[in-house]
Amino acid sequence: MIVLSVNLLLRKDRTIILLMILFVPIAGEINFYPINETFRVSLGPPTLFLFLLFLRKTAIIPGFLTAMLVVLFRILLDFIMEANFNWLISFETHYPSFFFYFTYTCIFYIVKVNHFHRRPLIIGFFGITIEILSNLVEIFIQYIIFKVTITSGSFIEMFFIALTHSFMVLGVFSMMKLYEAQSREIEVRKHNEHMLLHVSNLYEESIHLKKTLQNSETVTMKTYELYRKFIQNEIVDNKFIKKTSQQLLEIAGEIHEIKKDNQRIFAGLSKLISNEGFTDYVNISDLIKIIVRANEKYAHLLEKDILFSYNIKGNHPNYHIYTILSIVNNLVANAVEAIIEKGTIHIEVGFLHNSVQFQIEDDGPGITDKNRELIFKPGFTTKFDGMGYPSTGIGLTFVEHMVKKLNGNVTFKRGSNEKGTVFIILLPVDNLIEKENS
Repeated sequence: MIVLSVNLLLRKDRTIILLMILFVPIAGEINFYPINETFRVSLGPPTLFLFLLFLRKTAIIPGFLTAMLVVLFRILLDFIMEANFNWLISFETHYPSFFFYFTYTCIFYIVKVNHFHRRPLIIGFFGITIEILSNLVEIFIQYIIFKVTITSGSFIEMFFIALTHSFMVLGVFSMMKLYEAQSREIEVRKHNEHMLLHVSNLYEESIHLKKTLQNSETVTMKTYELYRKFIQNEIVDNKFIKKTSQQLLEIAGEIHEIKKDNQRIFAGLSKLISNEGFTDYVNISDLIKIIVRANEKYAHLLEKDILFSYNIKGNHPNYHIYTILSIVNNLVANAVEAIIEKGTIHIEVGFLHNSVQFQIEDDGPGITDKNRELIFKPGFTTKFDGMGYPSTGIGLTFVEHMVKKLNGNVTFKRGSNEKGTVFIILLPVDNLIEKENS
């Protein structure tokens, strides 16, 4: 994994260097001559500045190659454009530009501008300073070769050109960084939502496991009690009774071992999901958005065209995320499964007298009259997979169990126009919000 990530970084730097070598010479041809007939101002410097900012490790060699290619590209253009082309004259005219671009890269590398990505004003200051110093080096070379001199007014022009270039680069660089940050934020949000749904599923499983623990304890006690009655019976000498009593004792012991194993699993799950810090309580709008996005993906997976909508009424405190996710997400997922091919699901949240009410409405086939008394029974289901196997039938049982545990109430009715189903859940707010430390 480490080797792979390093290779990716190197590939990215290599791509930036190749683009820099290609585009800086081309950008340098968008130019004008404000100071004299040999000193050109172009888009080459800001283009070089921008590429250098994105390099993770600014190297001298890429700058050297870029400077060489700028000169060669300009000589090549002279060769193409001029009828009486002279290699020596063209080379003498353009090779001072090599010192500008090479000096620019060297100074950029020495002052380590890339260390100031979070401080744009310092980057802008360095950009102005580096360009002016590089211009002075180029003008000095021109002075040695062509005896070209400049006035004090030319220095002012040089400063404002460098200032303009720096603002251009900072604008483009800031926009690209903003886009990168937004993309990263989207990825982090998707990852967090994915993790929240996983933890919500763990929370749901922990409730089932806790119920299994209680059932195991009850069965163990009943089995052991039956064993005690057998051994206290007057006909304990009967071989059948004696053998049966021993089997009951063994069954009680095995159930006890199952309970212990489940307790260890439950302890691990509880430790994972019971750290109820600030992040365990979130805004209801964010919660519903997570549920909607997750079930949009679920509907897409099932190849169903479902339109989701939601409406939040009233002012709500932050609610415990895993509790709400476990209950509401179960009902919304059921609605997705109930809709045949195309339909709508609407979620409405309201605040009523220190209680929060959730309504999940779909326009699916609805619940038949004969099933209305059975839908909360453990194991009851009307859903079958592609192989004809039924689902577990514990989703709605879990919802009812959780709602009752929170001293709430869950009901259902037919949807509008006698189509589909509306599940209504009423939960006391006090059992969903963060408790203040006493």
